[in-house]
Amino acid sequence: MAMLTHSQIWSAIDRLAARAKMTASGLAKKSGLDPTTFNKSKRITPEGRPRWPSTESVAKALAATNTKIDVFVGLITDSSGKAALHSVPLIGFAEAGTGGYFDDGGFPVGKGWEETALPTVTDEHAYALEISGDSMKPVYRDGDIIVVSPAAVVRKGDRVVVKTKNDEVMVKELKRKQAKSIELKSLNSEHKDRTIPMSDVVWMARIVWASQ
Repeated sequence: MAMLTHSQIWSAIDRLAARAKMTASGLAKKSGLDPTTFNKSKRITPEGRPRWPSTESVAKALAATNTKIDVFVGLITDSSGKAALHSVPLIGFAEAGTGGYFDDGGFPVGKGWEETALPTVTDEHAYALEISGDSMKPVYRDGDIIVVSPAAVVRKGDRVVVKTKNDEVMVKELKRKQAKSIELKSLNSEHKDRTIPMSDVVWMARIVWASQ
């Protein structure tokens, strides 16, 4: 089994900074860390031993750049210096509630989809939605792209896309899933939380990446 190396993890941090169009120092500063945290001089101790970045510092860097952990893993394993990209089908969020774009399981079907190149996700049926309007602020803004994975396991606290039998499509946070209903938290405090009977839910899928 391949082991994670000191050079791989630091290279991934450099690639993360490059993706965000920053220097390693700039990434550290944006993450709320000492500006020298990710500097090359800090990667080896004065005694010559490898110094690894802390889990906390990596987590702060991912949060500061709105990067998911699976994308960071891709930066570790991709030797080209860029996140691996592939094309996924894309439509506007406003179109998602109209007929013909999804099957009953929430998988993308039919014509009218465009394509966009985004960091690789493991679900071959993943697709992208382009947010329109400001109803999901401050989490998602007009023009943001979210990647949805129909095959991903959905857990409490996940951000999800839900389609109901009346063709309403919404983006919410899953508060609770019960046998007969789901409780959804709105991303925008101006909108009320929702409780929807499971009998009215056509499908629910997890958001696995956002372009912000």
